[in-house]
Amino acid sequence: MDAAEKKARAFVRVKPTAHFAQDMIKFGPDNKSIDIYIKKDAESGVVNNKQTDWSFRLDGVLHNTSQELTYETVAKKLVSEALMGYNGTIMCYGQTGAGKTYTMMGAAVDYKHRGIIPRAVQQVFKSIARSIDSFITVRISYLEIYNETLCDLLSTMTSSGASDVQMAIVDCPQGVYVKGLSVHSVSDEEDALSLLFEARNIIAEHTLNKNSSRSHCIFTIYIESRFRFLSDVRCVNSKINLIDLAGSERLSKTGSEGRVLKEATYINKSLSFLEQIIIALADPKREHIPFRQSKLTHVLKDSLGGKCNTVLVANICGEALHVEETLSSLRFATRMKWIRAEPVINVIHDSEGTVKTLEKEIRLLKQELAMHDSLANRSLVPYDPLTDVQVAEIKSQIHKYLQGAIDEIDIINFRQVQEVFRQFKLIVRQQEDEVETRLRSKYVLIDKNDFATIAAAQKVGIVDVDDHLWKRDDLGTRLTPVSPNSDEKKSRTSSEWSKKEGTRRLSSGRDLAAHLPSKSQVIIPTTNLNVKEKARNEDTANIDAQPSKPISEENSQRPSSPPSRAVAFEQFKEECGSEINRIFKENKSILLARKKRSSAVAQRINIIKWEIEDIKKALEAQRQERSQQGEYVDEKGRLIIDEEEFLLIMKLKDSKEEYRCSYAELQDLKAEIQYCQHLVDQCRNKLISEFEIWYSESFLIPTYVQNALKPSGNIRPGMIPINRVMCLEEDEQDRFERMQEAMLPAGPDSVSFYKAKMKTDQKHAYSRTMSSLKLMHKKPGRITTAGKDKALSFLHVT
Repeated sequence: MDAAEKKARAFVRVKPTAHFAQDMIKFGPDNKSIDIYIKKDAESGVVNNKQTDWSFRLDGVLHNTSQELTYETVAKKLVSEALMGYNGTIMCYGQTGAGKTYTMMGAAVDYKHRGIIPRAVQQVFKSIARSIDSFITVRISYLEIYNETLCDLLSTMTSSGASDVQMAIVDCPQGVYVKGLSVHSVSDEEDALSLLFEARNIIAEHTLNKNSSRSHCIFTIYIESRFRFLSDVRCVNSKINLIDLAGSERLSKTGSEGRVLKEATYINKSLSFLEQIIIALADPKREHIPFRQSKLTHVLKDSLGGKCNTVLVANICGEALHVEETLSSLRFATRMKWIRAEPVINVIHDSEGTVKTLEKEIRLLKQELAMHDSLANRSLVPYDPLTDVQVAEIKSQIHKYLQGAIDEIDIINFRQVQEVFRQFKLIVRQQEDEVETRLRSKYVLIDKNDFATIAAAQKVGIVDVDDHLWKRDDLGTRLTPVSPNSDEKKSRTSSEWSKKEGTRRLSSGRDLAAHLPSKSQVIIPTTNLNVKEKARNEDTANIDAQPSKPISEENSQRPSSPPSRAVAFEQFKEECGSEINRIFKENKSILLARKKRSSAVAQRINIIKWEIEDIKKALEAQRQERSQQGEYVDEKGRLIIDEEEFLLIMKLKDSKEEYRCSYAELQDLKAEIQYCQHLVDQCRNKLISEFEIWYSESFLIPTYVQNALKPSGNIRPGMIPINRVMCLEEDEQDRFERMQEAMLPAGPDSVSFYKAKMKTDQKHAYSRTMSSLKLMHKKPGRITTAGKDKALSFLHVT
């Protein structure tokens, strides 16, 4: 944070009105100042020292601005910094009917006119979708303060009984929190907006506003980020307080009575205490800040200035009738700018990981000491980690031990034991890789659940139609059939084969056994497969060259029993489903290429991050060394640095630029991978569904039904979807979603907003219908059948 941003910011938003007092309210050319002029009262006499003009300097004046421009000016930067770990508070202040709730909430029926809260929720989840180096969880709460009483506006959303808990404001070392306030985890924008739209704060008809908010509402977004790529696991917490204050009013002007008068008294009292807090925070000599004067100021104890980004939006009316309230709001905004704010990132290091590391080190030390005590004849045992020279010596001893050159390996501490086992594991893994490479050079592994590949194996004669496996005898060209259900034959054949092989086995039988295929796989020699594939292609070409036979001849040659699905699936891919299969293979190859490229870019990003950390450490070391030795400046007072530090600075700059480019490339690749994966899944499902239709119509439908399906048959077209073969149209759900996104006013970004609004409207309509039904049952008399059916039909629709 630079020096220019170490104070709270204040904006003023002018409510559009047809009776705007242009002669009294003037805006500066830079839209950052506002001047108020009042004509002198002639009845006061010649001597009249009453002030008639005022000038206020703020961070911005929002006049005739859209909701989008208001959000970008007021809240967008604050929300972005909250995602980095800084706390933030946005507060709307002003008289009743000045547009505070519209600025904060907006119009719930129109996506374009939504306010700061829905837009902040959308920005948070969009940023989460683009994030790759952290796990981010989001939670929300909604607190209402009505007549100095705390209310949870989201407590009715769950059945956990949170509304029965007595709510209280509690101070703790981490800040202020409300005991008993429900905090809800949300996974996407739609969930958060659904909770927001279902909440209902207290409103009442007022002289200045028909739907006036009679309470202070605080909507809080809690963001927790856990970074996955950093060497030390850390957690960054932040929260965004979005506050819609109740409107202040002059009782002498509004003439409120009864309940509205009582509400106005509480509202004016709490706002007066809030203004006192603002004045106290702006005074650097003030030692005590009276936060406990009201519930509102107590809740906002850690949300005004200090370590929190604070923004105030003063909503005013531009009419001459409300000039006194306008002056009061502008004075409040000016005082808010006096508050000092020095935000800091709320970083919490993962104590659990540190504890686990220390516990592991303690166990190692105990094992070292136990071994040291048991070896009484050894006076000096090193307990430090092994050096590269010691590791190389252990590796050399292990190779000599395996070759038989030595009988023992010298070990004097527990770390050497661990290193010996690690080296043995590396050797075993290397031998396993060599055996696997030799097997894969001679054989092909087939999963028995892969029907398409098994069908190809059946055609080349390696697996027969009755699911018998064929394996090589003496690694020659003679093939022996083996039934999977005949264990006796298998054991006898295996024993004969092992006797014939004799000395031709591999030198390490255990290595070979460890890499033999599982029971669900078949081994196919690649040479035989290639030869059979060529023959099969030639047969297919000959069949295509033959003239087509009459339909009656084809029907007569229809097999009495249908072929297996594996064989039929291979036939379908070559004939009717060839186009879908070709598209599927092309999309899959593109997807694999994109995934491989994405993995390489992600690895490069990690390497760049590590390099940046190393460069920063080296720079810090250079600066500490320079501060200890003394700094050199030229005749103009500029700092002189050596060539090594300059090269490190330039290298850091290049690394950051490379990181930004790689990050942008990774984002593009992620979008391409998501799109390609969708295409591959769609093609796969289409291929399987079309095969099922083709298989049923080709082999399972009786002959008389086939004849009935002909143009001269007695079954009307469309009953069995024969024409769907070779069709790549999207299904009804995909078509509806695409049409919905295209027809929405703001495009795909507004889907979550309208879905949440639709769910809320359905719940409210359902509640009203249930209330009507209960009322109908309670009333004496007879319920008409039409009315009851209408209500029940509405319940069925919702």
